[in-house]
Amino acid sequence: MKLALFTDTYFPQVNGVSRTLGKLTSYMDKQQVEYMLFAPDCQTEEDLFSSNIHRFASMKFFLYPECRIALPKLNMIRKQLRGFSPDLLHIATPFNIGLSGLHYGKKLNIPMVASYHTNFEDYLEHYRLDLLSPFVWKYMMWFHQPFSSIFVPSTETRNRLSSQGFENLHLWRRGVDCDLYSPRRNNASIRERYQIKEKYILLFVSRLAPEKNLGTLQKIMWKLPKEMKREIRWLVVGDGPAMPHFQENLPSNVTFTGYKQGVELAELYATADLFLFPSATETFGNVALESLASGTPVIAANAGGLTDVISNQRNGLLCSPYDEGEYIQAIRRLLLDQTERKMMGYEGRRYALTQSWDAIFGKLIEDYETTIGQKKIAQYA
Repeated sequence: MKLALFTDTYFPQVNGVSRTLGKLTSYMDKQQVEYMLFAPDCQTEEDLFSSNIHRFASMKFFLYPECRIALPKLNMIRKQLRGFSPDLLHIATPFNIGLSGLHYGKKLNIPMVASYHTNFEDYLEHYRLDLLSPFVWKYMMWFHQPFSSIFVPSTETRNRLSSQGFENLHLWRRGVDCDLYSPRRNNASIRERYQIKEKYILLFVSRLAPEKNLGTLQKIMWKLPKEMKREIRWLVVGDGPAMPHFQENLPSNVTFTGYKQGVELAELYATADLFLFPSATETFGNVALESLASGTPVIAANAGGLTDVISNQRNGLLCSPYDEGEYIQAIRRLLLDQTERKMMGYEGRRYALTQSWDAIFGKLIEDYETTIGQKKIAQYA
């Protein structure tokens, strides 16, 4: 199989889409699947000598500065595709590079699949651009019509798109590296590193942006009962456009670590007592699954793809997305009941062990092969 992948976000950009696609290309390298990837420039020399990765000049996207709008060279794409002769195109984003892939997929009659990663409607609401929502849905419907399959990360996303008239929807869940994210990463030196004297550590890991429901998180931090607040140290891991405003209105028991990855991030997950994630816009919620793999229970919004990851009352607790009182009750419940907290951590780890990247990508490759086979059958019918 030869695969051409088109995406408007890729390493080293920090978001769920780029991380998932990075895992996918690593898997294809390991399985010796031939692929060609088209993406925005990376501002580094990381893949300067990778002959199968083609980068284009780009500029920041105003809704999401960590993502970039590329200026693809159409002649170069056409030349590369003709030379590579892919069996399938996978288009991951509906922006400039994705549009280029769609154009040439139609023109060259190559089978195409897409993946849907972002609830753009929710993002528009948080950026006060609700009036654009009908136009965005019309564009997304037009963009996704030609694809044999549209891969979505969660049941909630599938239901949402189905209600808008989307067809050919298939689940493509996300995996987790259970060797990296593990209870074994619990590291007592975290307390010394961040000068934590409080009894409990509550963790939040995310891009710091309006759509992550930071306002509710602030209310939770402020409204915790005084006796609990004295025993809790919040660790906020991440960065983003909302950082300055978010940082200026918080109690004194909050510590910012900045962006973390790899072993350092895994240690934070495993050392924390609870992971709190009130975002209501997730199509999946990778960070919640990473926390479960680390043996740390999750208290999260009962919304979006998080409901596929968190089994309420089993490996965590789900709360009404904007009701800070429910989150505070959940925090109180799990901090006061160490046995339940440990059992939820155990169940979270057990669930995460069933969600390996290899199994998930293996299923995706099977779906690719099915699409290619169906196209060949149609051609010879």
